[in-house]
Amino acid sequence: MTSTAAIAGSSPRPTYPDEARAAQLRAANINPRTGLATDYLNHFNEAIMLLEMVPDMPECASDFLEWTPLSYAEHFIASNFRARDLAIEAYQTADGQIRAEFDHLTDSMTCILTEVGAAMRQVQQDKSRVALAEQAIVWVKPLVMLTAGVINGAAEADVDSIMASA
Repeated sequence: MTSTAAIAGSSPRPTYPDEARAAQLRAANINPRTGLATDYLNHFNEAIMLLEMVPDMPECASDFLEWTPLSYAEHFIASNFRARDLAIEAYQTADGQIRAEFDHLTDSMTCILTEVGAAMRQVQQDKSRVALAEQAIVWVKPLVMLTAGVINGAAEADVDSIMASA
């Protein structure tokens, strides 16, 4: 039997566990639909920023070479993100298909940046380091945008077409 107060709207709508969880994730800047946080993209944006400095200041290549790949969990463990444990847990329990797409994109970025770093260590000329930096930017920036789309629940990303146009 429903009380008159509930019918009149004087009592608040009950909060269900899924709604409470979604609110908790939103408050922590974690997308409740995907379980992913855009904060992880800061890790890749840092590398891009360092690469963007190389054409004007080739000596900044050494700064890029100090960049270290980090997994999603490693990034949050090392960060000051206030809800780092929640971010890691939400990632671990995210939909498998979404997480696979996310991991594919972030693995691709990590691979590109790692290989460019290895190549930069091998070359001696600034001109070669500049060319490597510029090419890496062309490859990685679109992947960051695609990854942001996955985090924000956009339609499936087509990595092959993005890479073909880069």
